[in-house]
Amino acid sequence: MSKTQIMSERSRRWRLCLGVDDESGQSKLAGDDIRIDAALAALYGGDGGGAGRKGGLGGSSPRLAKWLGDIREFFPTSVVQTIQRDAFERHNLHAMLLEPELLAVLEADVHLVADLMSLMGAVPDKTKETARMVVQKVVDELMQKLEQKTAEAVRGAIDKSRRTKRPRFNDIDWHRTIEANLRHYQKKYNTIVPESLIGAARKSRTLADLEEVVLCVDQSGSMATSVVYSSIFAAVMASLPGIETKMVAFDTAIFDLTEMLEDPVDVLFGVQLGGGTDINQALRYCEGIVRQPGKCHLILITDLMEGGDTKAMLAKVDELTTMGVNVIVLLALSDDGKPYYDEDNAQKISAMGCPVFACTPDQFPDLMAAALKRADIHQWAAAQDIALIRGDGAAR
Repeated sequence: MSKTQIMSERSRRWRLCLGVDDESGQSKLAGDDIRIDAALAALYGGDGGGAGRKGGLGGSSPRLAKWLGDIREFFPTSVVQTIQRDAFERHNLHAMLLEPELLAVLEADVHLVADLMSLMGAVPDKTKETARMVVQKVVDELMQKLEQKTAEAVRGAIDKSRRTKRPRFNDIDWHRTIEANLRHYQKKYNTIVPESLIGAARKSRTLADLEEVVLCVDQSGSMATSVVYSSIFAAVMASLPGIETKMVAFDTAIFDLTEMLEDPVDVLFGVQLGGGTDINQALRYCEGIVRQPGKCHLILITDLMEGGDTKAMLAKVDELTTMGVNVIVLLALSDDGKPYYDEDNAQKISAMGCPVFACTPDQFPDLMAAALKRADIHQWAAAQDIALIRGDGAAR
């Protein structure tokens, strides 16, 4: 590319960023750049986007639909999702989620699902089926990404009986199976035809044999993406042998979602985001459903912004740990960056010996594997370069 072409491309990009022609008039737009400029002007015009930007998204469904189509055409998925979130925040376009025609063309991601959950009470009947399809799409994508890693990590952590070459489908060890059958690779079909399957022979288990996992999830509005990921992981773990998984969502009321875990979409539609926060009440409920404290892992997912009795909440955490429950506090289960949380409560719970930190979805399967092995979570987190809250307030 020549120097002139480089300068022209730079001028074009500045023109699209600033929304105004430069004084020389050399950065006039043409072709698809005109549509890109119009799409950006509709959202960012008049708000730091350059003196020459005009326009807006308005309240017209056809205009919004065309705008959504344009940004999907010209920008990659990750950028589209960012632009959509900017539209919601800058122009208060959450009403667009109530229209099935507009909802159907949005770029779906975990944040869109969180927005839908927060508006679920206002979603009209005509939109509910479209909303469910959008949520199902995101859930399917997350399951595809997270299910195998979670299942493998958790299976590897629980007590397994002898190996067998006739395992049930859910008990197949795919890594060992592929390794043992590499010689049966079929070049014509670009696949391996396994001669034998390797996995664990599932032995009969009583309730006393099972490890208990209780996900206690704050469903206040600030925890929306954490609720989405918690539902996915709870559904995966509920399908695994050797673990009894329960999920409890709470605000100022308690919602036991355990019976819905076969379908994480049902779980998400059962969540009601945006209420207050009574962690103490939720912990008391969880204490009541714990069968064997010494085999129970309570994952409390909350920003610790207690709206109820803080003193009683802290005493209940201490009581649960004294009983032998493996209490782990996640300030967030998301990729949204550093969470906002009650620092004083975090420090006091950490001083009781409970690990307190934020966790990403990619880290959660390994966290559960470490928890089920009763490994030192503080050491595990240090090896993962995760900053834990210390009892003196510092991160380590």
